[in-house]
Amino acid sequence: MWVIGLDLSGPSNTADTYLVVLEERGAELNFVKDLEGANDQYIFRTVSDLEKNEPIVIGMDAPLSYNPGGGDRESDRELRKLVSKKGNVGIMPPTMNRMVYLTLRGIVLARMLETLKPDIDLRIVEVHPGACMLLRNAPTNEVASFKRDILARSQLLTWLETQGLKGISRTGDVPDHYVASCAAALGAWQWSLGKSAWVFPARPPDHPYDFAG
Repeated sequence: MWVIGLDLSGPSNTADTYLVVLEERGAELNFVKDLEGANDQYIFRTVSDLEKNEPIVIGMDAPLSYNPGGGDRESDRELRKLVSKKGNVGIMPPTMNRMVYLTLRGIVLARMLETLKPDIDLRIVEVHPGACMLLRNAPTNEVASFKRDILARSQLLTWLETQGLKGISRTGDVPDHYVASCAAALGAWQWSLGKSAWVFPARPPDHPYDFAG
């Protein structure tokens, strides 16, 4: 199985998008490749070029639906309440201010990737990387600070290795988006195995994808 973690940014700022590809081998995910600054066309090509005899699971760090009338989805409220007991990672409504641009890109990209079916066994899940790590008891301070703290990013990559993601650690500084993409991959992988720490089931047609942590 291929597992892809995507930390998306808005459609006009693809430089901050990070993609990581891993392959399941036994009880581990092994690093294959990554890319910073992935636009939609590159993501589409990357997925379509993978070997088609293996299923592909994609964890996207972006809202893949929005609430009619705006504001929180029920899933946003539930996850925020659950995560608040462990820390604060900023779970925002999909239509809040500039967040709406991320939501737009997530929905459009998911629609693009769905066109690869049925030639590819493809599943997509929405993931919140920070919540995914907190709900698995990652170090709270590091999760809260990894977007601005180099050491926190390094420590979280080490922690993610203990969760089964092998070959992701790096020397020196790494972008926070890389850490988030790896955490998104972890959430998607565990979701595919039925081992999510939390999952809000899809409710089509308004909310067509599971939201997992």
